[in-house]
Amino acid sequence: MHVTSAAKRLDATFFALSDATRRSILLRLARGEATVNELTSSFEISQPAISRHLKVLEKAGLIRRSRDAQRRPSAVETKPIADVVTWIERYQELWERTYQQLDALLADELKTRKRSQGSRS
Repeated sequence: MHVTSAAKRLDATFFALSDATRRSILLRLARGEATVNELTSSFEISQPAISRHLKVLEKAGLIRRSRDAQRRPSAVETKPIADVVTWIERYQELWERTYQQLDALLADELKTRKRSQGSRS
C-alpha cells in the first residue's frame, strides 16, 4: 500500500496529539505565543522534556517556532488541525449513514414483530 504525504502528515499529527502533555501545550499556545521557559513554568516537567514535546509538535506541523531577538517563541499552526477535522468529518458522514440504515432496519424489524404478534392474538 502506498502511503501519501498527506497520510504521513496525518499520522504525525495523530501521534503528536496522542500525548496529554502535548495537547496541553497546544491549549496553552492557543492562548498566545510562549517560549520554552514560559511553558516550563506552566508544567511540572523539565525544560528538556518541554523541548522534546515541542520538537514533536513542530515536526507534525502543529506549531511553528520563530526567533525574536533572544526569544524563540512557539505558536499554534491551524492547518494540521483542520486536516484532522476534515478526516474525521468524512468518517462521521459514513457512520451517520450507517446508523441511519441500522435505524431503518430496526424500525422494519419492529413493525414485522408487531404484525406477527397481532396476528397471533
